[in-house]
Amino acid sequence: MASYLQIENISKSYGPKVLFKNIGFNINEGDKVALIAPNGTGKTSLLRILAGTDASDSGGKVLFLKDIRIAFLEQEYSYDPEKSIFRQIMDSSGEWTRQLDTDHLWQYELRVTQLLTQFGLTDPDKPMKDLSGGEVKRVALTRMLASEADFYIMDEPTNHLDIDAIEFLENHLKHSRCTLFMVTHDRYFLDRVCNTVMEMDRGNIYIYRGDYMNFLEKRQERIDNYNAETEKVRNLYRRELEWMHASPCARTGKAKYRKQAFWDIKDRAEDTYVQQKVDLSETKASSTYLGNKVINCKDVSFWWDEKCYLKHFTYNFQRYERVGIVGRNAAGKTTFLNLITGGWRPELGGTLEGVIDLGESLKIGYYHQNGMQFKPGQTVLETVNDTHLLNRFLFPHDMLQNPVERLSGGERRRLYLLTILMRQPNFLILDEPTNDLDIVTLEILEEYLMEFKGSLIIVSHDRHFLDRLVDHLFVFCGDGVVKDFVGNYTEYRTFIKDYETGQKKSEEKPSAAKQQAPKSPSRRKLSWKVQQELKALEERLPALEAEKALLVARLSSGALDAGELQEASTRYGVLQEELDNAEMRWLELTDI
Repeated sequence: MASYLQIENISKSYGPKVLFKNIGFNINEGDKVALIAPNGTGKTSLLRILAGTDASDSGGKVLFLKDIRIAFLEQEYSYDPEKSIFRQIMDSSGEWTRQLDTDHLWQYELRVTQLLTQFGLTDPDKPMKDLSGGEVKRVALTRMLASEADFYIMDEPTNHLDIDAIEFLENHLKHSRCTLFMVTHDRYFLDRVCNTVMEMDRGNIYIYRGDYMNFLEKRQERIDNYNAETEKVRNLYRRELEWMHASPCARTGKAKYRKQAFWDIKDRAEDTYVQQKVDLSETKASSTYLGNKVINCKDVSFWWDEKCYLKHFTYNFQRYERVGIVGRNAAGKTTFLNLITGGWRPELGGTLEGVIDLGESLKIGYYHQNGMQFKPGQTVLETVNDTHLLNRFLFPHDMLQNPVERLSGGERRRLYLLTILMRQPNFLILDEPTNDLDIVTLEILEEYLMEFKGSLIIVSHDRHFLDRLVDHLFVFCGDGVVKDFVGNYTEYRTFIKDYETGQKKSEEKPSAAKQQAPKSPSRRKLSWKVQQELKALEERLPALEAEKALLVARLSSGALDAGELQEASTRYGVLQEELDNAEMRWLELTDI
């Protein structure tokens, strides 16, 4: 098995803060590695050094196997807002396409088109400026996956994606032969894609082969062993301390190496491993009383231009209930939150109908997907003027004067969360709260929310987070339709898969019966109208099949330019749907 990447003695600091120093590790062909570390410890900096967009402070070595191709997915994708989706991808793919011949370039364009369709981006001519954050992330992923690189470096690949897109990406990477090194906080995604967990802790690197649960167990063993060793060193330190306290005359003849060893032992004896964790204990009992009336919605509908985001929605929220909200990007989830919290006003645009009635005791804490707003130069202490609470949220004294813009993405999220919880809300709304938070902070937040004395709404793509916290789901199906499902996300997905399997079997039964069973004398005679429809279908199906065969030939010819390729791919998807519908209708009619 070839070594794809060797790291030796790389370091990174920002001012007086040392992120990591002289670290090294090795990644072999086929490894799929998830890097785990607390926010602010340099995960993104390490990835940028590997990708060549940043440099190690201490020199060191970053050695990739010769001639392997590398693709880097950053957290934030830089793009030209005026370009179309397809043009943006092609223009930013020069590192992979500039040396391709015509045939291989066409294959790359075809992969781009196919991936965009699989990610639900069916209009490649749509301008980048009109995309949501989740759609931009899907464009970035399409560009990366279409490269079919040997080694993917990915920084939080699931951020801003809806669950359908995450499950597609998960399946794609799981079955890919690529080598992968990524930072992720998504525990389900990590378990289903990765075979190795790498931990960066206190400036050191630790490798764990296996899944996330194995990592937790082995990590705790490492910490327990370290602390047990500390106790042994402390006993030795006590004996050496007695020797050092002996009279100066007795000590002057002692070996210098023993005196030097004493100071080394002293440092080690004082180094007990205590993991820093966000402390939410002081916010647990401080939520405001919530009365029986929470939020009552009656026949609520909302349109923006001609698009319906909510249609005849009626629901009375209850005290202490826990609702998860899921659905595709741009299905109206965040719009719904803005409506029920009073964040919409007529001058903002759109048309609202129905009644949204808020309870008098309601005190909403709304954690927005886009994070908090802050002024340039605003410090941590100016944002939250409470040093005690800041310390409990892992903002020590030496960070209090840091400008907020210099914090890592996860640190800014953690600070924002503190500003929400310290207001003592009794109705907590979290819109994508897991983005950028490290796994340890997520687990502590989960424990806090399980004991939260109020109502809770969570919009999240983190399936583990939803499974632990919600009682039922609002499923945003598109076109304003919202369905209520009792259960957590895994139960919902199991239900959907079972339903789809049942539908498929029921569709297959008529075809099997048609082939195996003799004609029944009890079959009723077709009406003239149905006979005409059946005749038309029998004429139309061969025509559709012929067009499909022609399209497949064109797509495989290598003779289409980019515009023709897009047009043919789009028509192929529409044609396949028409063909499926026509075949299904023909089966229905022939079974009468």
